[in-house]
Formats: sequence, C-alpha cells, structure tokens
Amino acid sequence: MCYKSRMKSILVGFACLTLAMIAGCSSDGDSSEPSLSFFVTSIGTGDKGGSLGGLAGADEACRTLAAAVGAGDRVWRAYLSTSSEDARDRIGTGPWYNVRLQEVAPDVETLHAEGIARIEWGAEDPDEEGLVIDENGDYVPLVDHDIITGSTMEGTVFEGRTCLNWTSASEEDVAQIGHSDLTPPGLTIGGPDRFSWNSAHETTGCTEQGLAERQGAGRFYCFAAD
Repeated sequence: MCYKSRMKSILVGFACLTLAMIAGCSSDGDSSEPSLSFFVTSIGTGDKGGSLGGLAGADEACRTLAAAVGAGDRVWRAYLSTSSEDARDRIGTGPWYNVRLQEVAPDVETLHAEGIARIEWGAEDPDEEGLVIDENGDYVPLVDHDIITGSTMEGTVFEGRTCLNWTSASEEDVAQIGHSDLTPPGLTIGGPDRFSWNSAHETTGCTEQGLAERQGAGRFYCFAAD
C-alpha cells in the first residue's frame, strides 16, 4: 500500500509539473503573438461633439468598443492630447497591430516620424489602400476621415485645439484633427500635413456640426498601452 501510494504521488506530481511547463510555454508564446492593439473608433461622438468626458471618458469609449470584439481586457487609451497630457505619452511603447493583425507601427518614435503604416491591401481592395480600419475591420469612410487628436505631428498638445480638454461641445472651441486616408507614396502636394494621420487641420467648432463640416464625425484613435 505504501509503495502504491508513493507511486501515485510521484505520478500526480509529474503530471502537475508537465501541465505547468505547458502552461508556461503557452503563456510565453501568446505574449509575443500579435493581437489587436490599435483601431480608429467605428462610431463618432454624435451630439456630444467634442465633449467626451475628458480623457477618462474617451478611454472608456475605446475600452467599450474593444470589448465588443473580445479585446476589452487591454489597457486602452484614446490618442488625444490635453493641456496637461500629450497623446504620444499615453499609448505605451508598441508595437501596435490592427484587427487584421497587421503592424501599424513598431514604437512611438517610428509612429511619429513615419506615421501609421500605409498598408497595401492589394487586388482585393484596390480602392481602399492607405485607409485606416476600425475595430471591426471596416474602412473609415472618406466623408468621416477627420479624426480628432488635439495634437501636433509630434504627438504633443496643439494648444487651443482640444475642445477644452475634450469637455466642450461649443461652436466657440475647435479641435485639431488628423486624416485616416494616409499619404500616398511620393505625394507632396499640399505640404506634409495634408494627409497627416494625427495633425492635418482644425475643425470649425466642437459641436456635432463643427466636427462634421470638414468631413468628420468625432472619431478618434485607440491604442493598447499595455
């Protein structure tokens, strides 16, 4: 009986050790695998305009949209600058991937030096090349290509263009926006900011109409910071 009991304990211990080793390998492997960590919101702010409830409200909107596609357990941050916080400092270190698991940027420096990677979709989507996709994998319509950021091209705050730190829906305030239709290779007409993903021009106001007037809907970028 003692021999059988000892053998049973050895076998149980070996099985537990094996399972632990397998779990450890799986965990290490999973952590290095690409996963959804960047998207532009599939919906705009509607009648809230630029009043998002500050950065906390915008971050929660990112998390809610990510949760709807099974990625709500990440630390989601809206790419928005305020008078006290720069967008580039909110989003972690990268790399970041879209829902198709294509890398959009490897790190913060590259993101702001070269912009979001202009992914070539190929013959399958010849008219959609260079367009950013949302958390569902859908392209942002060109009529909504103004993406609010409140930021300069370097990812720092554009003073006076943050809808009062994302608390205002007034026509007296404005926001700086980027374009979700990215710069075609070699195109320089209109200057470097014409197709800038994060800093192209200002809106005409922070109302729903003000964000929409120049082809926007109050969409914003979301990054996983963990």
